[in-house]
Amino acid sequence: MHAMVLERIGAPLVWTELPDREPGPAQIRVAVSACGVCRTDLHVVDGELPDPVLPIIPGHEVVGRIEALGPGVAGLALGQRVGIPWLGHSCGACPYCREGRENLCDAPGFTGYTRDGGYATSVIADARFAFPLGETGEDVALAPLLCAGLIGWRALVIAGKAPRLGLYGFGAAAHIVAQVAAWQGRTVHAFTRPGDLRSQDFARSLGAVWTGGSDQAPPEPLDAAIIFAPVGDLVPLALKAVRKGGRVVCAGIHMSDIPAFPYALLWHERQIASVANLTRQDGLNFLSLAPRIGIATETTTYPLREANRALDDLRAGRFDGAAVLVP
Repeated sequence: MHAMVLERIGAPLVWTELPDREPGPAQIRVAVSACGVCRTDLHVVDGELPDPVLPIIPGHEVVGRIEALGPGVAGLALGQRVGIPWLGHSCGACPYCREGRENLCDAPGFTGYTRDGGYATSVIADARFAFPLGETGEDVALAPLLCAGLIGWRALVIAGKAPRLGLYGFGAAAHIVAQVAAWQGRTVHAFTRPGDLRSQDFARSLGAVWTGGSDQAPPEPLDAAIIFAPVGDLVPLALKAVRKGGRVVCAGIHMSDIPAFPYALLWHERQIASVANLTRQDGLNFLSLAPRIGIATETTTYPLREANRALDDLRAGRFDGAAVLVP
């Protein structure tokens, strides 16, 4: 197999040839056909997440077909198309797992961070955490659903009913969530970097009723806001934009420090919540709903060997929607 490997924090990924591994008990080996490039991958590469396992193959929006089954795998078959998400393993024994909150597991494994991911031609995965994808939809189009879609979905659920919804940072996740929210009958207000007219036009094309810079106030109070951009300065701005009793959901795995703000912005029972990872049930719920919604992902494809360029373009905001690597 070939892979793009992170050997040292802050260094470019290295194109490497590695021997194929055989799957162990309850594992599968998947031939990768597409792997989304997520902002979390940037956090891993830049050293913004603690204690990464190095060397590591990044990537956790993986679509491919099963090419080998380990002992004890049930319910999956050779040649079946599956998706491999960020949560790659949970212990099943800690209090959080026993409560059905495996996204908060005390001993988790994360694809592309603590276990090798999909910037490769094949990947070993825990079969229990692989989602059957069926045969509807193109591999490249499905890849962003495995994280941008799933985390966006969990954030949307935590935001509550919220008829008037604000999305701060209109990238891979927001461009999916906007379509889900519009399908649900919500009105979407999209906030971008100040002056980013291209992203604002993109948001309007996906149903946003209002777009503007993150430094602007929406035309009406919001019921909830989801912050996808990893910028702590947005939290007070989002609190100011939501109505009394409104909720601000921080959907990133990493965020810069939240500045001090007056208590008056939180007063009147406004809430701040965070989203951590996902559960397998989140995946089952969202992936079963996505075909009914008719989500159309905007993707820019890159050859696997050009993963470093894709990451640089993501960092610089050079494309709309999501980047996807293709072996």
